[in-house]
Amino acid sequence: MNKTEHLGTLIVTGGSRGIGAAVARLAGEHGYVVAVNFNTGESDAKNVVEEILSDGGRALAIQADVSREEQIVRMFGTAERELGPITALVNNAAITGGFARVEEVSSSALAKVFAVNVSGTILCSREAVRRMSTRRGGTGGAIVNISSRAAHTGSPGEWVHYAASKGAIDSFTIGLAREVATEGIRVNAVAPGLVDTGLHAANGDPGRLERLMGSIPMGRAGVPREIAEGVLWLLSPAASYTTGAILQIGGGR
Repeated sequence: MNKTEHLGTLIVTGGSRGIGAAVARLAGEHGYVVAVNFNTGESDAKNVVEEILSDGGRALAIQADVSREEQIVRMFGTAERELGPITALVNNAAITGGFARVEEVSSSALAKVFAVNVSGTILCSREAVRRMSTRRGGTGGAIVNISSRAAHTGSPGEWVHYAASKGAIDSFTIGLAREVATEGIRVNAVAPGLVDTGLHAANGDPGRLERLMGSIPMGRAGVPREIAEGVLWLLSPAASYTTGAILQIGGGR
């Protein structure tokens, strides 16, 4: 694709590593101008940007904590000013709150999980709709939320609180999709299963993938690029009649 004829500007929240980084890189390959959002992983975000630039694309790293409304508004303003009109959003930023049974979860951990995973997704979507909606003078666009198979498995004994936040994302995806369906905006979600990222080790269980491998019918964990492929399909014109869908990418789990 001639990247001078780009597909518009895409914001990827939590785009510095893991699935978010894979989405940002693949979006750059497809011809999107990419705003790579990060909270604390500045060097990782800049590395993703450099990869996109070296491949002939355009990208910019933008710091923002998506649990903070004012920072979300600033991020969208910066992306629009520096990269052009926002036409796509991938709500990927999320935290697990750490491994804990429900009886051990603190109110502060719960509040943070829902502030990032749920409120952050809703507020980022709000800013995207305000810019994309044909009802508000926009030209339309697409939003993809990153859910999780945990919303359906419940993640007992590990992170029920995280799973519950992703259940909220599924409900939000369906509701927003129906709300803006006549305004040129498609809203979908991807629900990854077990994916080989640094998430597991970062939460103190580096052997988690191996331990749960037997629960995956395909017998292996996914890789971030496989999740990104689903995201980019949902963003693309190939999915023009798809909205309110939750695409499961989990090896059958």
